[in-house]
Amino acid sequence: MITPLDPVIAEIIPKLPLRDPETMTPQSARDALRALAAARAAVPPPPVASALDAEVKGAAGQLAARVYRVSDAKSPTVVFFHGGGWVAGDLETHDRQARLLAIETGAVVVSVDYRRPPETRFPGAFEDAVAAVRDVLARIAEFGGDSARLGVAGDSAGGNLAATVAIACRDAGIGLAAQLLVYPVTDVAGGFADPTENARFASRADNAEGYFLSRAVMEWFCGHYLDDVGHGVDWRVSPLRAKSHAGLAPAVVCTAWFDPLRDEGKAYADALAAAGVTTRYHHGAGLIHGYFGLGDASETARGEAQRARADFRAMLERGV
Repeated sequence: MITPLDPVIAEIIPKLPLRDPETMTPQSARDALRALAAARAAVPPPPVASALDAEVKGAAGQLAARVYRVSDAKSPTVVFFHGGGWVAGDLETHDRQARLLAIETGAVVVSVDYRRPPETRFPGAFEDAVAAVRDVLARIAEFGGDSARLGVAGDSAGGNLAATVAIACRDAGIGLAAQLLVYPVTDVAGGFADPTENARFASRADNAEGYFLSRAVMEWFCGHYLDDVGHGVDWRVSPLRAKSHAGLAPAVVCTAWFDPLRDEGKAYADALAAAGVTTRYHHGAGLIHGYFGLGDASETARGEAQRARADFRAMLERGV
């Protein structure tokens, strides 16, 4: 039996941005996500011991970052990539998510502001993400101090980056303790515009519109990230299409039932498990894309996010 849409979230959906690809521009998308974050300014953010702006190395220069700590003790380190369809999102829009990740895992969280399209198209964000993880590992003493407990995490497009970085790290012999993939984009072949490719995932039709993130908006995002729709078969943007998923870091994969990305996220969790990767899957009953940012309003969203972060914490603690 399908769990119905959380009624609290149903009331929130009409107030959420990024729903009209016909009028949306990269700048308006960025402004809308920033405005959504600013609207919560009166609500105190989850308290951490420190949240300090910093820099990490990207593929073409330094990247802005923010480092969150809950203590000065030796701890895991998590490199976090924000969502926003690769185009929007930044350190501010995902500040609360990074804080909760630090609080609930005990890790030092390094949130990375990778280069975004259309100014920098694929594979720019991927290359920045890989470079950032390499830099954090090289400087691990400045962060959690334990190279055996390094993880990656991200939501939506950030989940896509975390997944692809995990593959790149495996291929480079870099050991990751865990990956947290929150409603990740895992297969953009066809750019969400090709009927044959879309038909592979029923959720792209079932949840095409009406639940915040739409299939049409995903097509808009892909059109800005990819110079050529043919790039969509590249594992660096479609991790589900990697030749092998064996040997990847243990994974927590989260989807939302009312999300066009649901089925490709589930397919990725299944592919990891089939390859022998320790995998925990959370299907997000009654929830929509973006629910990790709705925990203040929805108990259902908060509980599901907390369970996922608890699984991630356990994997981090076990280490490589």
